[in-house]
Amino acid sequence: MRLLITTIVLLLCTVANAEPLTMAEAAPGVYVHRGVHEELDAGYHGDICNIGFIVGKKGVAIIDSGGSLAVGQQLREAIRKVTALPILYVINTHVHPDHIFGNAAFLADKPSFVGHYKLADAMERRREIYMRNNAAWLGKDAEGSEMVKPTQPVQSTLDLDIGERSLLLTAHPTAHTNTDLTVLDKNTATLWSGDLLFIERTPSIDGDIKGWLEVIGKLRESQPKSIIPGHGPVPANWKEALENEQRYLETLLNDVRTSIKKGEPMESAMDTAAASEKDRWVLFGTVNRRNVNIIYPALEWE
Repeated sequence: MRLLITTIVLLLCTVANAEPLTMAEAAPGVYVHRGVHEELDAGYHGDICNIGFIVGKKGVAIIDSGGSLAVGQQLREAIRKVTALPILYVINTHVHPDHIFGNAAFLADKPSFVGHYKLADAMERRREIYMRNNAAWLGKDAEGSEMVKPTQPVQSTLDLDIGERSLLLTAHPTAHTNTDLTVLDKNTATLWSGDLLFIERTPSIDGDIKGWLEVIGKLRESQPKSIIPGHGPVPANWKEALENEQRYLETLLNDVRTSIKKGEPMESAMDTAAASEKDRWVLFGTVNRRNVNIIYPALEWE
């Protein structure tokens, strides 16, 4: 409770000084801030993923809040440049720190915090390492950041009404992570995919690669008008973007399976798997090696 009060006081004292994030209106009433392509390590600034908000007649729904309290405050200021309507919901698409640590900036607004039904447990399990890493990577900019857990979990699907605007939230099986949630704005048929879709940046696996490939099929079947990815620009052709991601994941999966069948060690596979994709993606060298490190042990047991 003391930590919560301290966070709120810090927010009230500093938010007025925050510079608003730059936003683009991807569809009527749908605003997106595009993060930069940085690694989650030294030099990370907490602003690498796509975050934003949707405005209805009654209020605002935020989709992901950024990697620190400071980024969340900048997002809040950007919202206030557009509307004075209340912030009704803060929706997290999954557990990764670049998507959740801005939540604390909205505590004083008293919204419902919404996420996958496994998100609260995932936050608790990762709390110590995420807090430690954020402090190491962001330094002073990490101050006041806190893991704010969902108060409204999504078991399967959930419709949210923000005033003549309906949002369909879908909790997915384990894919990019075990906490993946998508948000469909029914008014504009705009789908917020979270990190189920990467553009430019190498897709990173923290869940199940086979499950992710299955979810890509489900996203394709939903036939949105446009998709806002977790990283990278909003694609002009979302079908092509999904195909690119699918190609990378299938190539990685097949190459690792081949290495295992040949008896090659994981260290060797980290250098060779999905090498044909190297020039197609940003941060390939580090992210692809981590992907192999995650999926190789699981695939050995197929």
